[in-house]
Amino acid sequence: MWRRLRSALRSFRGSLAAPPPGGGGGRPPAAMERAVVRCVPSEPKMSLRFVLPDGSARHMQRDQAEPLGRALARIATNAAKGHGKAGKKSKKARAEGGAEGEAAVPAVRLFYHDGAAVAEEVPNAAAWQDGAVLHIGDAQYRVERNPPTLTELRLPRSLLAGFPVCPKVSAEFAAPQHCLFRWFREQRRAGGGDAAGLAWVETAAAERVFTPSNELVGLRLKLRCTPGDREQRYGPAREVESSGPVEAGPGACTFDARHLYTKKVCGHGSVRAVSYNILADTYAQTEFSRTVLYPYCAPYALEIDYRQNLLKKELAGYSADLICLQEVDKSIFVDSLAPALDAFGLEGLFRVKEKQHEGLATFYRRDKFSLLSQHDIAFSEALLSEPLHKELCDQLAKYPLVHEKVLQRSSVLQVSVLQSKTEHSRKLCVANTHLYWHPKGGNIRLIQIAVAMSHIKHVACDLYPSIPVIFCGDFNSTPSSGTYSFISSGGIAEDHEDWISNGEEERCSMSLSHPFKLLSACGEPAYTNYVGGFHGCLDYIFIDRNALEVEQVIPLPSHEEITTYQALPSVSHPSDHIALICDLKWK
Repeated sequence: MWRRLRSALRSFRGSLAAPPPGGGGGRPPAAMERAVVRCVPSEPKMSLRFVLPDGSARHMQRDQAEPLGRALARIATNAAKGHGKAGKKSKKARAEGGAEGEAAVPAVRLFYHDGAAVAEEVPNAAAWQDGAVLHIGDAQYRVERNPPTLTELRLPRSLLAGFPVCPKVSAEFAAPQHCLFRWFREQRRAGGGDAAGLAWVETAAAERVFTPSNELVGLRLKLRCTPGDREQRYGPAREVESSGPVEAGPGACTFDARHLYTKKVCGHGSVRAVSYNILADTYAQTEFSRTVLYPYCAPYALEIDYRQNLLKKELAGYSADLICLQEVDKSIFVDSLAPALDAFGLEGLFRVKEKQHEGLATFYRRDKFSLLSQHDIAFSEALLSEPLHKELCDQLAKYPLVHEKVLQRSSVLQVSVLQSKTEHSRKLCVANTHLYWHPKGGNIRLIQIAVAMSHIKHVACDLYPSIPVIFCGDFNSTPSSGTYSFISSGGIAEDHEDWISNGEEERCSMSLSHPFKLLSACGEPAYTNYVGGFHGCLDYIFIDRNALEVEQVIPLPSHEEITTYQALPSVSHPSDHIALICDLKWK
């Protein structure tokens, strides 16, 4: 037991003392141990970790406002206790040696990096500076304040040859773009059938994202990540191995030909926008989905681990500036999509639906745009609580059945205001939504879109006067619907047939209007949703025709590609919808 304890202490001491790779700022001299300080302004306490000369590790919590002298006194007491335990004698030796068995309290001092002593009345928060030197008796420790530290490192459960592997990297006082990455592949030694016959061979890739080749099928991967910051300080490295081997990919996918049009990011005068319902796992994994909605789809191709591989490759290959996604599982956003797209330069925002586990995600290219503000709403809540919608709410109250149904819906609207990083006068109001799905719910969708347009008007006309609007989403509405007509024409008559979409008893007649001149940038494709029992155009990217124009629309996959496996989703396409992609430019 004691051997294991000493070994663990040596390992902990080694992890504290390990110098960062490749030199750079913050590297302590080899003769010094590290004293690691974590001190965050928003927290009342700071932590201090170091290893005493006897090998015992110390982890202390001290008030940031406490005078340094008290912290040093506590360190001295701890050091004396440690020395006393290490130097304990037998009862007979202590009896013979008397006071010699008692540990002397070592002198403990803290010095700034220039050699000046830190006064004992200085608060801890100001005293423990990066590069300071702590003396405990004859031992010296270089203080590292808030060094880069990994808090999570994880690989996807499913790895496919030809598809990017995007690790989840979470760090404190570090950023993934400043971390160092080293990838290794498994190699079996001749005659080695167990762990003893296993070796790891480094690959040529040294990037955050690694795409395994067909030669790696059947082999596991390992990633070593060293956290770093922009000052080139590095913290202790961590390693993670894949839970399973690389598997063969599906071959040609529906999006491969589309990637030929999107190899490069648009110039600063243009914006590539994507809208895509990615099929939430919470819906794909039901018995109803497997047996009724998508019986033609191979069961493994409905698994989220498999579909994520396809989604990440598809989205990364579009080199988009804006991506609006619908049906995004919250856990998939946090653990998979956000880390993956972050590696490709995209920042993600998420809005969950009311009482649901899925919602909307908007991503924007961080070197092209900065986020000015967010104005997300839930339709039902906004309708009841915001004065902006009082007139509509009063009209709706005349139709109790429809009123109740509208309030029961969990649909939300995500609105983000972005600013160009190169031309600050250029701003965009980017809206993203997923309207009520029921085929007979046209009247509900009209109310939802009326709330959406009023809210967007408030943002794009009142809060940020005259900024262009890009409105993406799954509107669950064909080009012949009242919702599409309302958005594109600016108004809807009270006698439109969609007001009685669910019969006369749920009639809801009112005249609505909005001030925008919106155009469907990708036109009216034959379909954007293709399943066994239905195909039609439900998804759109609406743009402000007064401020924006279409440069190009990326062609949709051919009908032959879509129907290769009968319908969607399939082994070569991760969703039952098809992504819309277009390049826009300011007029």
